[in-house]
Amino acid sequence: MKLLFDFLPIAIFFAVYKYSNDIILATAVLIPVTLIQMGYTWLRTHKIEKMQLVTLVLVIVLGGATVLFQDKTFIQWKPTVVNWLFAAAFLGSQFIGSKSLVQRMMEASVTLPAPVWTRLNLAWVVFFVVMGGLNLFVAYTMSEEVWVNFKLFGMLGLTLVFIILQGVYLSRHIQEEPQQQNSNE
Repeated sequence: MKLLFDFLPIAIFFAVYKYSNDIILATAVLIPVTLIQMGYTWLRTHKIEKMQLVTLVLVIVLGGATVLFQDKTFIQWKPTVVNWLFAAAFLGSQFIGSKSLVQRMMEASVTLPAPVWTRLNLAWVVFFVVMGGLNLFVAYTMSEEVWVNFKLFGMLGLTLVFIILQGVYLSRHIQEEPQQQNSNE
């Protein structure tokens, strides 16, 4: 459900674009919608994740540049910048601190051997790098409309497929917690 909520501004961007066929207008709507989403998140949880904050800043900066300069290039680069920043953060976490980012995010729910955490973290690095490159490929080789469709359906779909594949991979490596003996026996 959180993933769908995170994609809500993109869905609204998509709807405005489909209605108006104007990427500048869609971007102008995206900025306040993303601010409202973050405000709602803050009111509900009293925290905003670093990834959400990075996305918000990039929407404001690159979306603002798109509207100000009337140039779609800035907003088309946003998914790539976000993905590549995430890739850098995940990769950097392999070398900084005792745990990778993916382990810090998931270890409360899943127990895995150290090498599996490393492979999982590196898989996310590769995923983010590929998604950033794929975004640029679509933006520069296909029509604006195809890019807008890809931004919503392609990126969301590929993310869901990656998460499902991650789940399949994890199911083979999850370590069961030892069950405690019942004291009545």
